[in-house]
Amino acid sequence: MTEKFEELIENAKRRIKTADHIAYITYPLVKEKRLLLKVLDDTYLVMVSIINAILQYEYVYKRINLYKNPLENFKIFRQRCAKRFGITDEEINSVIEVFKIVNQRKNSPFEFMRKDRIVIMTDNLHTETISIEKIKQHLAYTKSMLSKAELVIKSRI
Repeated sequence: MTEKFEELIENAKRRIKTADHIAYITYPLVKEKRLLLKVLDDTYLVMVSIINAILQYEYVYKRINLYKNPLENFKIFRQRCAKRFGITDEEINSVIEVFKIVNQRKNSPFEFMRKDRIVIMTDNLHTETISIEKIKQHLAYTKSMLSKAELVIKSRI
């Protein structure tokens, strides 16, 4: 029987492999905006899976308490779990930035592509621009977080 945190890590590994392939192989050939958005969405989902796996792992071993409020759980992850798993401030900042971008996309009335960049209009008519290079950087941080989380979780099972 596998624990929930193991399932979350395996799910994240499958999803990151897909996102990586799209970002580095498929997108450069096809240049389709939806592929960039898919990589961004998959990166977001992998980040969520990694954070949930770490929180579940720490909860199972009675190091933390979990709450129904996701913001409270993220605060616990940031303050009590990240250092134990070797997650850097840059990786946490990447998580925060990706969460912000995905949230802006959900609430955006309009988005378009301009020269390998996604331009997202916010409600107050400001624009947020994200490039393929920035998406790849977030993907790299996510891969690093995944390998750190997997290393700690697999070594203690």
